[in-house]
Amino acid sequence: MAQTDNPATKIEIQPLFATPVAFAPLPKSEAINATLRETILARSENHPSTAHSNLGGWQSSWDLPEWGGDETRYLLAFVRQLADKFTADRTGQPAPQTWRLNAWANINRAGHGNEFHTHPGCMWSAVYYVDDGGAGEDPSLGGEFEIQDPRGVAPAMYRPEIVPAVPDGPSMGASEVIRPAAGTVIMFPSWLSHAVRPYTGTGTRISIAINLS
Repeated sequence: MAQTDNPATKIEIQPLFATPVAFAPLPKSEAINATLRETILARSENHPSTAHSNLGGWQSSWDLPEWGGDETRYLLAFVRQLADKFTADRTGQPAPQTWRLNAWANINRAGHGNEFHTHPGCMWSAVYYVDDGGAGEDPSLGGEFEIQDPRGVAPAMYRPEIVPAVPDGPSMGASEVIRPAAGTVIMFPSWLSHAVRPYTGTGTRISIAINLS
């Protein structure tokens, strides 16, 4: 009997349902960050923290555009352009929007983080790192941005030690962690569940969160 062809040679794997996460360096970030740091720290001394997803630390009210100065307006204009770049209609044509936007500042010190959450009612969300507290150079300081697999835990429930033999297969049912880096914008769909792991350094970690709807 003739040997049959190996069926594996006829299989095509297509990566479906990809989740876009954009990383963009902010131009002139060093000068922008120096002023933003002073503005946010000064605000924290005179205004109490709000309480949402934050586990410790200080979180401003959602009106950063009103008190953040020219540097904040520069950042938000950049984020709006980024959102337009990654927004299209169902035919793939560009679909620029008149984005409604809110933003707030976060200060985390030793032991502070954010629990898992989403941003209902928005299309895109973003985080910008004003000061990574040294975590950008030293991974042992924690403070990573953590994203949950939106496909849920099902792929990891039966045999969590095995995964599909495809690119990115090990991420199924797990989380991805992103080390913060000052001067970087991370943009992601607002429905994507995310958290901030506790920061263990001795510095001051400052970020700005942004929603676009």
